[in-house]
Amino acid sequence: MFNVLYPDLVVDSIYDINLETLQQNNIKALIIDIDNTLVAWNIKKADERSMGWIEHMKSHGIKVCLVSNNSKDRVVKFNQDLRLYVVHRAKKPRRAPFLKALRHLGTLPEETAMIGDQIFTDVLGGNRLKMFTILVKPISKKEFPLIRIKRVFEKMVMSKYYKRKR
Repeated sequence: MFNVLYPDLVVDSIYDINLETLQQNNIKALIIDIDNTLVAWNIKKADERSMGWIEHMKSHGIKVCLVSNNSKDRVVKFNQDLRLYVVHRAKKPRRAPFLKALRHLGTLPEETAMIGDQIFTDVLGGNRLKMFTILVKPISKKEFPLIRIKRVFEKMVMSKYYKRKR
């Protein structure tokens, strides 16, 4: 029952995702959430470190796009320096934004990894399409009240996940 909520990989941050792991899983593209995945939710633009990580991935042939539930203004401003394909107001975990990103990337779901900090949007959405899902720990503890409530349920899911892994 919980399998659709379980990520394929759990890491502390995007910087713990290496090319070897992606290549071993035949990953050719990344769909990445923005807030609390690439940067803290209140950071307006991509920082040097996240831009460098994305450029490193791209320089090794990994395609990248951003999919965010946030507003167009937020996502467009954030993407100014990155100049990636973006899907804003995505309504994750719905399938449509992921399918839109896959069409743009030109990859199949099984060749694409979804990277995000939330189980009920990022992991669930990616798993529904059979993508390789990577859950990162949220960058910031400061979050909107609704997300803090979801985090309680995420802890329950991850507790079952780690018990299953033993």
